[in-house]
Amino acid sequence: MSSAAAGTGGVVAQVGGLSRSDLVAALREHGVQLNEHAETLLELPAFDEVVPATLRIVDRSVEDLGLSAGGSLEQVFSAARTQGLELCPVTAGPYLRLALTEQSNAPDSVLSAGRAPAGALHVAAEPLSENDEYPKGFYLRVVDGVVWLRGYRCDDTYVYPSDQRFAFVLPERS
Repeated sequence: MSSAAAGTGGVVAQVGGLSRSDLVAALREHGVQLNEHAETLLELPAFDEVVPATLRIVDRSVEDLGLSAGGSLEQVFSAARTQGLELCPVTAGPYLRLALTEQSNAPDSVLSAGRAPAGALHVAAEPLSENDEYPKGFYLRVVDGVVWLRGYRCDDTYVYPSDQRFAFVLPERS
């Protein structure tokens, strides 16, 4: 998702509607690479039956959320909520990867360095486990022209840099 495409209006994405096997097949068909953590998340019971939903997705940097010095996941999510944004369902990551085909190539080729990867778009979703060894969620990244859906791990003290981008749901206004 480029910043221009996901500005204030966001991007509309269809989430759900595929069986787990059809979803994995669609990712393969689109050349999406997965890391071990993404594969672990795709095994979650939540992917057994994902009810289709249409979501308006926006991306915001940690700084856009008012955290100029960066912030932990809890701080990032809290700041987003105060701006009227909602977290994505945990199942949104693979569907967003399929929908967001215009993501820019990452500025570096480092796939794992114990820090938030440059050029990544983290899908803001409630962590599924308090265990720091279990993946917290998905992020989208393009490295050397290869499209990735990756899972990530972090602890409660990890501070995301101010330029790190997260995808949120922009709720419908009634």
